[in-house]
Amino acid sequence: MRASTALLAGVLGAAGALHLVKPSVYEGVVPGWVPGTPRQVVLASGVAEAALGAGLLAPRTRRLAAWGAVALFVAVFPANVEHFRKTRGRTGPERVITAVRLPLQVPLVCWAVRVARTVD
Repeated sequence: MRASTALLAGVLGAAGALHLVKPSVYEGVVPGWVPGTPRQVVLASGVAEAALGAGLLAPRTRRLAAWGAVALFVAVFPANVEHFRKTRGRTGPERVITAVRLPLQVPLVCWAVRVARTVD
């Protein structure tokens, strides 16, 4: 397994764990139009992240998990936009983090695509 794949698995696993351990941190950024309660959405996304991270570690599921990560990174983008929108007018670390997270979504998608295409 390539180091890049292992690192992506770790990123997804850590993000999933954070969503499951501290869901209240993420509930406020779930867009209102997403079906389900914010808690349900956060927990489901945490399970998905953790499962995709684990899937990247197994050769048989690696390619599917990488494409799943692509889909997940695209799907969570509206929540990142919502978080940025909700911090309008604020200053400080939260606003900076939300602003930086938006363009970082592109390299995350590209990273997962690269992993999916280079599965050995």
